Amino acid sequence: MKVNKKNISPETQQDALTVAKSIQKPGQTKEQTKLIAQGIEKGIALYKKQHKEKLREADKLRKKQSQKTNQSQEKLSSELNANNHGESVNRSALPWVFLIISWIGFGIYFLLQK
Repeated sequence: MKVNKKNISPETQQDALTVAKSIQKPGQTKEQTKLIAQGIEKGIALYKKQHKEKLREADKLRKKQSQKTNQSQEKLSSELNANNHGESVNRSALPWVFLIISWIGFGIYFLLQK
């Protein structure tokens, strides 16, 4: 993984230089410290890049799970609506069935009374 100098932020460069100076050995030249700082910059930039990739992957996984959850909830709600619709048809038919049975019963009753 190649990291461009352009992608490295000034804060990262400053942090890398601070770390390089803190671990500087006696007798170490300025050039050597600068090279160490550049290596640290690349390491920090690589770490940030990998961290962003992990976050992106986690976000994709979270979105997939969310979509699956939404789909299962929609499926469940559509099944419930279908069941409720079937029950409402049965409930609305039930009074009519009772009405017809009662009229037939009254008709038979009046026919038997005569």
